[in-house]
Amino acid sequence: MIGVIDTDGECAEWAFPAEPGAVRTARHAVRGTLRDWGLESMGDVTVLLVSELVTNSLRYASGPIGVRLVRRNPAVADVVAGPALLVEVSDPLPDPPRERVARPDDEGGRGLHLVAVSAQRWGTRHGKSGKTVWFELALPGE
Repeated sequence: MIGVIDTDGECAEWAFPAEPGAVRTARHAVRGTLRDWGLESMGDVTVLLVSELVTNSLRYASGPIGVRLVRRNPAVADVVAGPALLVEVSDPLPDPPRERVARPDDEGGRGLHLVAVSAQRWGTRHGKSGKTVWFELALPGE
């Protein structure tokens, strides 16, 4: 994975080829993992945001796309963020995505805005080759 950081907690990660089926496969993998972790209630928003970020990577990158989920252990969670689900989408392009305001008739341009308004925190970071866009969602009941 590109730019992976170490975290405590449960973790699942995948690498998908930069092909149109990657979005569907990533959604299925994420939803299945959330179900296994007992986090079904987070499925819709998490899958939506992963879909947007993987689609963005597909639009601009030609290399593999990484997706990583981390359910941070509440006992060692970041004091600032608290227990959360960390989601990372990585690709080999070094340029960070830019949030923009989409006009009502635009077909695209809403992905990062959806991430920004849905996540408790989000951002980007550079890796050895490429970048990672990440976001955090509060765990249910936390």
